[in-house]
Amino acid sequence: MPVFLIFCLLLGSTAAAAEFPPPLPLIAIDVGHGAKDGGAISARGRDEFLFNLDFAQRLAERLETRGERVRRVNFDGAIGSLTARPKAAAGSDFFLSIHHDSIDERWLLPWLWEGVERTHTEVKRGFGLFVSANNPDPETSLRCASAMGAMLRRAGFTASDWHARKHRAADRDNGVWYYDNLVVLYRTTLPAVLFEAGVIKHRDEELELRDPERQARMADALATGLAACLSVPPRVAAGG
Repeated sequence: MPVFLIFCLLLGSTAAAAEFPPPLPLIAIDVGHGAKDGGAISARGRDEFLFNLDFAQRLAERLETRGERVRRVNFDGAIGSLTARPKAAAGSDFFLSIHHDSIDERWLLPWLWEGVERTHTEVKRGFGLFVSANNPDPETSLRCASAMGAMLRRAGFTASDWHARKHRAADRDNGVWYYDNLVVLYRTTLPAVLFEAGVIKHRDEELELRDPERQARMADALATGLAACLSVPPRVAAGG
């Protein structure tokens, strides 16, 4: 093939690449728990799944408003298997599982809510982010978790230190902890983070977590951190 023709083809492919940039990363948002397993029960008797769904919907909408691409996983609550969640996200670029936290029974106190005996805690509140060292891309997972945690803190949210009782710190300042054997974090081909938005067994925080304005601020902080992280190209090894 003549050199001039090769040059024209290369120039054309470069121009096409400039005209059609690669698509934005596809972010899989997973709603923790589901219709059969509602997860933890809040101080006022509401299933965790409903908290997860509310926030996941708000986060997905916020990401899409910013121009990001989103894949919704388990928004109908039909996925019962933990291993099925990463499979449903296959083909995405990042996996984020949404949850709300509880606490061990020994830290629960009784109280009466609308004539029904319930339990609550006064010792644990705040958000947490979890990554796995067994994930196929632990570097990206941790980088994105730290970015989301940093933006949450900047927006006025507080990370919980309670997780230090059970988990090794990955980025303590930004509320990131290792949970190496968590199925949704390591049984995947994607970088992955599990987000605990807050403690629904804490009576005050439960109400805060249901506030639409607070949900919007938290979703915006998460979306900002995640988008910033995924826009950073992987580091190239020296000499590469």
